[in-house]
Amino acid sequence: MKLWSLRFKIITGTLAVLCLLGGGMWAFSGHNPLNVTTLAPEKAKSPITAKEGTPASPITPERIPPKTAQAMSHRVVEYHINVRFDPDTSVLKASETVTWTHPGSKPVNDLYFHLYPNAFSSMDTTFMKESGGKLRSDSMPANGFGSMTLTDLRTTEGVSLLQRTQYVQPDDGNVNDKTLVKVHLPQPVKGGESITLKLQYEVKMPKIFARMGTSGNFVMAGQWFPKLSVYEPADLRGVREEGWNLHQYHGTSEFYSDFGIYNVTISVPSNYTVAATGFPTKNPKIVQNYKTYQFYADDVHDFAWAASPDFVVAQQAFSSPEVPGVRIKLYLDPLHKDLQERYFQAAKAALTYFSKWYGPYPYSSLSIVVPPEQGNGAGGMEYPTLITAFGANGTSPDTSLERTVIHEIGHQYFYGMVANNEFEEAWLDESFTSYAEDKLMEKEYGIAPNLALQASLVEKPEPLNQETWRYKGKGVYTQNVYIRGKLVLKDIELRIGSKAMDAVLSAYAKKYRFGHPSTYDFQKTVEQVTGESWKSYFDHYIYSGGTPDFSLDQISSIRKERQNKNDTYLYESQVKVRNKGTPYPNVNLKFTFTDGHTMQRVWDGQGTEATFQLLYSAPLLSAEIDPQRSILLENKHLNNFRMAELERDTVSRWTLSATKLIETVLGTLSW
Repeated sequence: MKLWSLRFKIITGTLAVLCLLGGGMWAFSGHNPLNVTTLAPEKAKSPITAKEGTPASPITPERIPPKTAQAMSHRVVEYHINVRFDPDTSVLKASETVTWTHPGSKPVNDLYFHLYPNAFSSMDTTFMKESGGKLRSDSMPANGFGSMTLTDLRTTEGVSLLQRTQYVQPDDGNVNDKTLVKVHLPQPVKGGESITLKLQYEVKMPKIFARMGTSGNFVMAGQWFPKLSVYEPADLRGVREEGWNLHQYHGTSEFYSDFGIYNVTISVPSNYTVAATGFPTKNPKIVQNYKTYQFYADDVHDFAWAASPDFVVAQQAFSSPEVPGVRIKLYLDPLHKDLQERYFQAAKAALTYFSKWYGPYPYSSLSIVVPPEQGNGAGGMEYPTLITAFGANGTSPDTSLERTVIHEIGHQYFYGMVANNEFEEAWLDESFTSYAEDKLMEKEYGIAPNLALQASLVEKPEPLNQETWRYKGKGVYTQNVYIRGKLVLKDIELRIGSKAMDAVLSAYAKKYRFGHPSTYDFQKTVEQVTGESWKSYFDHYIYSGGTPDFSLDQISSIRKERQNKNDTYLYESQVKVRNKGTPYPNVNLKFTFTDGHTMQRVWDGQGTEATFQLLYSAPLLSAEIDPQRSILLENKHLNNFRMAELERDTVSRWTLSATKLIETVLGTLSW
């Protein structure tokens, strides 16, 4: 006898927990927020490995590419930064020289800088009001506020511009938000010309809860320097008129920046080790108990670094047919020092397959930072050539360790090189990376996601190409940007086939490498590869929150009279189905009769409803729409199954056992 009651409890319990947690899990961290997976070994091991026991070696300087090397991107910006960290006060003191080259044609009278640390200056900022001081499972610690103060701003000729600054709030008009500042220039910058400004500033680092800050002696410097906004020329991302793309720091938004060059000098106490974007160009020097590092990176659009006296450092060289050579560097919390091989294995698998699918990884280094458990607010985040994993803890991690590393390395492509506007079209990085993550986790670790269950968690489908702060309600951003967007990509794959989908994503990633594509650019790629128009599909499912909603509205079964005694009874069954949502073609239906016999039919999806007539020697027991749960964009499944109403004398002749019936019903719930 099957333990159906226990199974029901397990399924309903799982659904309840996932529905409660699905909207908040890894919501704004760059993670895939939900993967219901098949069972896998707790310490799954990738077959793409180096020989175990590779000894750790010190991080040594790497050569800066010669200036004659061909640039991979339009290097719109160039930053030279010197920063010093004081652990006693948690303050960064820095100087910055930034050069901006005008990519458009109209004269520009103002520059705009993002001052992201000001998002944490009080509970009245836009970020704090929208997030409520919470991100994922982390909350703003007591007295954990931080801020950025510009202490000097001038031209190379020495003209002070501090009195020419003005905080602006283009999204919500919140005067308490100081995450975006306008600098009025002494004279306009013409198209193709460059301007250089010199800045000095201090950053009071917040306590970690949202990507950046300090926790004990661990510091994560993400979005820590005044960073220029993006000036978009006409036709970039479909922009009709050139101009600045300006947004504040929101509770659900991430970032958007131009590619360029970074030359950054970082000074920390002598017992600290620094991990950073790019690679070190000199051996660290110690002067008066401070150690100074110098890092260089080009063709990147951000720069982040982390530091701690507790890092356990290891590194391995790696290459593959698509990866000429990369130095993978691990900066581990001591609690995970014995797990370094798992990090390396996951990183090598990600570099191998993502480079094969989406184009070669072009950088010479990749750093993985594992924060301490108390600093998990900085975990699970992506920066060019540097990612953070989950915060270490004392328990033995399951394959979420590998999943996190793979997801964040996926962002080296979708966000890092294919640099979409994360303020306005976040699905282009999160959904695409989540899709790639699922594909690799299944291929490399045998862990497949339960997509139908994830679809059921999308309670409020909305357009995917909208600003992140337009998603209203708990978990709506997560449901759409992480889950529904990924399901749209999977649905496209089901329609055109896996080989064609591979060709679509490869063409998209390679065409817009070191570019700033839009959703429409992706649509054009799909159309070019398939040779078909996808306007209707994108209008329904991407530019709006369309979703099909199939229902079984009516079932009837009538016994027809026998013409003579030797005839068997025939039952005429009628089933009415309806789609109350967005049109969807080729819908499978399954009909089960009381003797266990089944019939399959396909509804072409034309119109909003259809009626099926069935003749069979036994009464119809039940009908089910999409029994294989292959329509991934439908999020309401409970009305996909319906039992027939049977005559009393027919009930006694059921050959389907009660246990089988229960299993059938449970099957519609377990997906």
